[in-house]
Amino acid sequence: MTKVHGDSPVLPTQQDEVAAAGSELIGGPLGRRALLGGHWLTPVRVVVIVALGMFALGMAQKVPCYDWAWFRGATSQYTHACYSDIPHLYRVRGFADGLTPYVDRLPGDMEYLEYPVLTGLFMEAASWLTPTGGAMEHRQQVYWMVNAGMLMVCAAVLVVCVARTHRRRPWDALLVALAPALALTATVNWDLLAVALTAAAMLMWSRGRALAFGVLLGLATAAKLYPVLLLGPLLVLCWRAGTWRTYGLAVSGAVSSWLLVNVPVMLFAPEGWKKFYTFSQERPIDFGSLWLLISQRTGNPLDAANTYAVLLMLGLCGGLAVLALTAPRRPRFAQLAFLVVAAFVLTNKVYSPQYVLWLVPLAALARPRWRDFLIWQAGEVLYFLGIWFYLAYSTGGDKHQGLPLEGYQVAIAAHLLATLYLCAVVVRDILRPDRDVVRRDGSDDPSGGVLDGAPDVFVLGDAARAPRYAAPSAGQRVDWGS
Repeated sequence: MTKVHGDSPVLPTQQDEVAAAGSELIGGPLGRRALLGGHWLTPVRVVVIVALGMFALGMAQKVPCYDWAWFRGATSQYTHACYSDIPHLYRVRGFADGLTPYVDRLPGDMEYLEYPVLTGLFMEAASWLTPTGGAMEHRQQVYWMVNAGMLMVCAAVLVVCVARTHRRRPWDALLVALAPALALTATVNWDLLAVALTAAAMLMWSRGRALAFGVLLGLATAAKLYPVLLLGPLLVLCWRAGTWRTYGLAVSGAVSSWLLVNVPVMLFAPEGWKKFYTFSQERPIDFGSLWLLISQRTGNPLDAANTYAVLLMLGLCGGLAVLALTAPRRPRFAQLAFLVVAAFVLTNKVYSPQYVLWLVPLAALARPRWRDFLIWQAGEVLYFLGIWFYLAYSTGGDKHQGLPLEGYQVAIAAHLLATLYLCAVVVRDILRPDRDVVRRDGSDDPSGGVLDGAPDVFVLGDAARAPRYAAPSAGQRVDWGS
């Protein structure tokens, strides 16, 4: 591919109307005579500082719960919208009693820890740093604080990786750093570990390091199941580009690292190891899902929701494969990665508030436009508030504080529609590459690694005869391939 641009970073205030308007708070957009570079405050450092500041604000939002609401009945932590799984699971999953995850049986209905192995190790490591003496309430507070510190490191790694994935677009990582949903949900659960590992994997892929990508993706899958989905769109893209050897390296790295983490637990504690998978399979439809909304509106319990979810997910994946092979230009890796994870989120039996973290970095790479990103975030914040206020209403007895069922259904619909909106915009960018802001300067796929600028060897339909709007901008000569 012929070079059509230099190495200077793309300035969002010169491309994005919302970014330009927001920059008025700090003096307005950069002028054409502004001196860039040569200052310690680089884009990556700015993004990290902003991310840590937002993370701290998210921690401050949990202060009412930290002080008393986690320990003084269930309703208060919902009315203050500051609930977190972390302090509660410290006590009820045996960490406070020194039990070993997956090995020691737990009292109650949950026989073993229901999290993947790497997340279980993360939880256990935090318990090692938590004092064993004193009041249980104090120990839960310390455990949450220790986890918050470890998750803050994950947040910093996340934004650094996103900032470096598109070499000329480091400022797109501000979408992640300033995402309201990131601040609100970062310490609700342990998802940021898998999200940071997935972002690191995508950075490695963008640099052409397929084996490192696979190793990191395997580790991410050992922390949460969703990262393995990225191998699907990558398969289709490598099929279209004919880069089979590189894909094989990625898969072998992913399988090897996943086995390295899981096999010891599989051998020595098989019952505890498989709890995550059996729990995921047997779990009924739950909060936030499309299936819960349908069930509540129709009165049908949807006993076959597992089957419906799998079939719908497979159908959407098939549609994405067709889209990737028939698009006028090969889609960018980040675009398909976002769409496949969004499909999983939309079809899953449950949507916990922190699941939005899975999509935040992928959305920033797939569609780095502030207007669309903020529309989606508005729907997610509405859902974040909706679930806690609904739980406050349903657990508050005769007080009826919070959001009734109909209001909660509106919050679910807002989340679903906002996510579908962002998916629709990304699909439009794939079908109309001239609308893709990342490709405006003649770039092909900055996060694509070996796919960036590679010629097509297999397409379906009329993809080989790309229409005029799929060509690079006027005055920019780029050899896109056949």
